[in-house]
Amino acid sequence: MPLQKSQRLIQLMMIVNARRSFTVQELADEFGISTRTITRDLLELSELGVPVYSVQGRGGGYRLLRERLLPPISFTESEAVAMFFAGQSLDYFSSLPFGEGASLALHKFYHYLPADMKEHIDQLRNRVALYSPYREMSPIILQSLLQAIMNRSVVSVSYRSSNGESLRDIQPIGLYASSGYWYCPAYCFLRDEIRQFRADRMTFVEMNPNIESREEIEQLTLLDKPDKRLLEQTLLKLELTQQGVWQLETNTRFAPFISRNEDGSGTAAVPIALEDLSFYIELIWSLGVKAKIVAPAEGIASMAQKIRDMHELYHS
Repeated sequence: MPLQKSQRLIQLMMIVNARRSFTVQELADEFGISTRTITRDLLELSELGVPVYSVQGRGGGYRLLRERLLPPISFTESEAVAMFFAGQSLDYFSSLPFGEGASLALHKFYHYLPADMKEHIDQLRNRVALYSPYREMSPIILQSLLQAIMNRSVVSVSYRSSNGESLRDIQPIGLYASSGYWYCPAYCFLRDEIRQFRADRMTFVEMNPNIESREEIEQLTLLDKPDKRLLEQTLLKLELTQQGVWQLETNTRFAPFISRNEDGSGTAAVPIALEDLSFYIELIWSLGVKAKIVAPAEGIASMAQKIRDMHELYHS
């Protein structure tokens, strides 16, 4: 039984999106209709916005432009609400690796919703949000890193750390966002190991075709980040006031390891990689007198030095 025209156009859209290159004869044979009818259908798809163009020369046929249109997708009301607010959550980031694609997609999604569903979403605006702290960073750098990940390429980056700015050649493994920051785990050719880089600390990124990417790194994903439990460990022990417990119990790095006393104060014994000790000291420093390091000795010494440095700064 021949398909109705509307059904045929939907199936045709799905096929050309999947194949990207094809001939009229191939499609005519697949649908069991004439090449003239397929040609008219392709013209109609083009008028609807599917970016089909003809290829001249030997072989001929048709191709899709790089930016393909996806076939229609049906959503339930709850799915549509979830999709809208998931997309809107990206508005809280100052920069995204997708260019304007995220905001344009959200605008299209909302525009084509039924009026009653738009009304439900409007009722929830500014009442439901997947919030992320706003951090300034370069969209060009994020897009360059994303391009390197897709192409499995090596990039040269200028990176700012506590030791100053340095030039690194890295092979990005992935990109992920946490607390508003974008992070890029990557193999560092300078250090000959996988390291974690923060995108906002990169001042420029450019492709480096002179360095061949490593095949074993190409196979890695974000799920393959180095297990810090395999590194040298230490136990960070803290004494906490009631306010210190209250502040740290919302921090996932500390919360599982806090023991609360009857008066609301508490202690924490947090297993950490020794190389991360300075990072944790900075977190504890922000608590002031609400937290006291009682071990390890290196942590106590580092905190005491920070106190002496601060005292000298204000009493010099």
